[in-house]
Amino acid sequence: METERRERVAVRIMLIAIALGLATLVAVELVLRVERVLVWMVIAVFFTTALYPAVDWVQGRARWVRRSLATLVVFVLVLVVLGGLLAVFAVPLARQGAALASQLPDMIAQARSGRGPVGDLLARTHALDLARQNQSRIQQFATGLGAPALNFLRGLATGIVAAITIFVLSYLAVLEGPKVVEGTLGLFSPARARRLRRVGRECASTVTGYITGNLIISVICGLLTYGVLKVFGVPFAGLIALFVGIADLIPLVGATLGAVVAGIAAFVHSVPAGIAVVVFFVLYQQVENHLLQPVVFARTVKLNPLTVLVAILLASELAGILGALLAIPVAGIIQVILRDIWANRRGPGPPSTVDGDAPAPAGDVHANDVPAGEVTASREPGTADR
Repeated sequence: METERRERVAVRIMLIAIALGLATLVAVELVLRVERVLVWMVIAVFFTTALYPAVDWVQGRARWVRRSLATLVVFVLVLVVLGGLLAVFAVPLARQGAALASQLPDMIAQARSGRGPVGDLLARTHALDLARQNQSRIQQFATGLGAPALNFLRGLATGIVAAITIFVLSYLAVLEGPKVVEGTLGLFSPARARRLRRVGRECASTVTGYITGNLIISVICGLLTYGVLKVFGVPFAGLIALFVGIADLIPLVGATLGAVVAGIAAFVHSVPAGIAVVVFFVLYQQVENHLLQPVVFARTVKLNPLTVLVAILLASELAGILGALLAIPVAGIIQVILRDIWANRRGPGPPSTVDGDAPAPAGDVHANDVPAGEVTASREPGTADR
């Protein structure tokens, strides 16, 4: 009997292990197939967390305003701001594009004869001689640009679909957020619901702090870039600095992309200006990655600077751009959850009125349900237990 029982237990363990392995494979395959949609949802969560307080503020300022109207107002303002930024880029680019098209034949003639800023640069770098020597290879390369151009158009179409999808997901999440939150918390006891609400509020504050810190760093990057370009007399310094600041919002590759654009514009203006801009961006990226980001995020996300740096390095190595995007908020959320678990295991602390929660009635709060700092109410003398 004992042998048969052990055999049955071994078979069950083996079946459970096989089932868990198959479930893991199915989960991994599912994630790989819907990876793009998951990325869109993650970005939508960021926008939702950033715009949720704004909608609450609009709704709180005027009690008669329904949440649907407040959400619509906030998202319309966001579209106006984004449209304004696009116009800031599009209008000067359209003007300069028209001017460039009219001057292009003369510029090509000057470049071929070695005159003008472009011709002088080509003559110094011997680019014309190199182009003449490799003319056949350049022609073959030009004929093979059809597939990359088609891939670029596909990527552009995918980006437009992604932007629309993220916008709609964020709008619906902000609009229906209170109903989802209240419905979910209604499944728990009042004490545990208060605890979950407080933890969720702190997690949302962590994500908002990350977004705020990222914006602060981008503003600093844009201002410093504007100063350097202005000192060396590079034209359109404000426009280039604005592009660099917006590009800096993108983890890992954003600052590099902005540096490439600013460097090209500076080299076209003059070689010393180009060298100075390249040196500036090399030094600035080191300062931003190892000093500015840890210090700013330590204040906005309430994380130790060493934790911020380690989280960015590990997450970017594991998951690339998406990992760099999620590293700091995920580390902050983990810190909030661990801090709550630790406080809950230590038992309730002294009564307080944190986050505006109402005092819990006597007998309704258990030591295992309320973390340290949660609002508690002491029994009045002579009150009997219910």
